[in-house]
Amino acid sequence: MNLPVRTSLLAALTAATALAAPCLSAHAAGTDPWVRAWGENAQGQLGNGSVLAQQTPAAVIGITRDDVRELSGGGGGAAAAANGFAVALLKDGTVKSWGNNATGQLGNGTLVAQSFPATVAGLSGVSEVSAGLNHALAVKGGRVLAWGSNASKQLGTGQDTTNPYKAPIPVQSLDRVKDVGAGCDFSVALRQDGTVWTWGKGDNGRLGTGNNTTRETPQKVPDLVDVESVAVGCDHVLALTADGVVKAWGKGAEGQLGNDTTTDSNKPVDVAHLDAVARIYATSASGFAVLDDGSLAGWGKNTDRQLGDGTNANRTTPVVLDTLKGVQSIAGGADFTVAALDDGSVIGWGANATAQLGDGTTTNPTGTTVALPPGSGVTHVATTVTGKSAFAY
Repeated sequence: MNLPVRTSLLAALTAATALAAPCLSAHAAGTDPWVRAWGENAQGQLGNGSVLAQQTPAAVIGITRDDVRELSGGGGGAAAAANGFAVALLKDGTVKSWGNNATGQLGNGTLVAQSFPATVAGLSGVSEVSAGLNHALAVKGGRVLAWGSNASKQLGTGQDTTNPYKAPIPVQSLDRVKDVGAGCDFSVALRQDGTVWTWGKGDNGRLGTGNNTTRETPQKVPDLVDVESVAVGCDHVLALTADGVVKAWGKGAEGQLGNDTTTDSNKPVDVAHLDAVARIYATSASGFAVLDDGSLAGWGKNTDRQLGDGTNANRTTPVVLDTLKGVQSIAGGADFTVAALDDGSVIGWGANATAQLGDGTTTNPTGTTVALPPGSGVTHVATTVTGKSAFAY
């Protein structure tokens, strides 16, 4: 391609990006139709056509909130290790992806990163998606598909672990799956019968199978039944049972198992002092539960105030966060947390050195900040697994 053509194409893309990705400050009035993203962007993981960090929410190119059923952020890290990416499941059952692609985690048949969403070819009829550290999962017709890195056998295919898989391939032996969760080098599936199955890296007991063995195909988590939902962090898992009990397993060094210890567990343990739990969320190394009365409890890593309890002390059991009400959705990365509230606002707390709270600053707050105002229309949030990028839809 000659230089004039390249220059004109760049100018056209820049103009299109400016039109498609306006910024929205916390004080803006009215609503906006776009999925929005902010924070780190060195890998194009914000999907706005650039690789520049974003201090306030900017539109993800070409994706409206009304189009999206689920969005999941993957990867993270810093400097040369950065691998942030995202996958979005649309309501028509197709999947779009963007960001880093060094291990094929975009599923588009290449290893080339892209800073704007593009459809994952040949993938349709999907009901759930999840992005992990360097791989992604999807549910189609009750079966699980996986793509990206298989270095720790996290794709569950029983195939070669040395090469990235650049397009979705079937996970072995699972059917009737209703949800999936991808973590740091491991995977989790919840079947319709309430059982949980895991595979991939077994370090810290994150597979919940009673040992720390890495598994290349799905194994059932023993003695765990009637599970209604799962939430997967970097290296720990939460499960909510039909009787309202929250179970946890995996790494516990920061208190993320919520069982009053800092010890890893390779089998499910009860999260202490939780009753009447409506929903659970796992951030990178913490956990949150929305209770039936609308209150919020959090536990786990808190060194950057990412639990929102007014301290920077890790919590080994849940603490009720009295000042946080009306939470509809919570997500968190390496050192921060964001939440969508029932008034349509998006708030955040924790570290903010790379603008991961989206409030237009890089100042670390002691309380909460506002990324999007009430009435924005947002009902869900997501973040990269171990990074500092956030999404609202």
